[in-house]
Amino acid sequence: MSQTIRIASWNINSVRARIDIVERYLKEEAPDVLCLQETKVIDSLFPEGLFRQLGYRHMVLNGQPMHHGVAIVSKLPLINRRVEDWQANGEARHVGAELNVDAAKGVRIDNVYIPAGGEVPDSEVNSKFGQKLGFLSRMTEWSRAVTSPTILTGDFNVAPLEHDVWSHKQLVNVVSHTKIECEHLAAIKEAADWVDLARHFVEPSKKLYTWWSYRAQDWETSDRGRRLDHMWVTPDLKEKAKSHVVHKHVRGWGKPSDHAPIVTEFAF
Repeated sequence: MSQTIRIASWNINSVRARIDIVERYLKEEAPDVLCLQETKVIDSLFPEGLFRQLGYRHMVLNGQPMHHGVAIVSKLPLINRRVEDWQANGEARHVGAELNVDAAKGVRIDNVYIPAGGEVPDSEVNSKFGQKLGFLSRMTEWSRAVTSPTILTGDFNVAPLEHDVWSHKQLVNVVSHTKIECEHLAAIKEAADWVDLARHFVEPSKKLYTWWSYRAQDWETSDRGRRLDHMWVTPDLKEKAKSHVVHKHVRGWGKPSDHAPIVTEFAF
């Protein structure tokens, strides 16, 4: 008998500042697992109490003060916490663990927050862009060694396809959609033959976004978005995925993140 497990990912842009919409989201949507990026809090100050009250009693955290930070909160048991330092500077940008339930035993979840890369797509004048490319290169090496069934999710800060942005022509030289970033992300994908679940369920010819800038006066009407948040799986999990959605409406809640949650339903 199969077990349905819903896994969500959301760049929350400070879990404490937006705890009200996190609570609302968990009450309304109730995913089994929620991967958070940009939590912006050290582990000892992570608001565990709220999550436990809502049934998310299992957590793996990797935080730091004021910046970055990732967390996995789960109704299901998690084991074998692991942290990768793909930035090679100690920033809290990855945490992973295994699901410890009979139906999905041994399935890994790796939650990542890839650097944004600054404003200028030139490593010589913008060190942040070079750090981003270095991060992606280290992820490629890691991907080559992936052997267990794995779900890779998070804020990748790259919109790789033409219809992952509102205007390919206007954004082709803008950080997050440049050719070199897209090539690096494609190398990671190829290294483990990852399946991009969003594009497994939504044709690449259709526009699909997960992020809308705070700078837009009316983000929903202008709809100038980018698909920066992703959920990939190793090929052995492709048929386990039954649906993938972007909860765009959450972007319109009070005091929102500029990212919307993404959710995949699996049948293990």
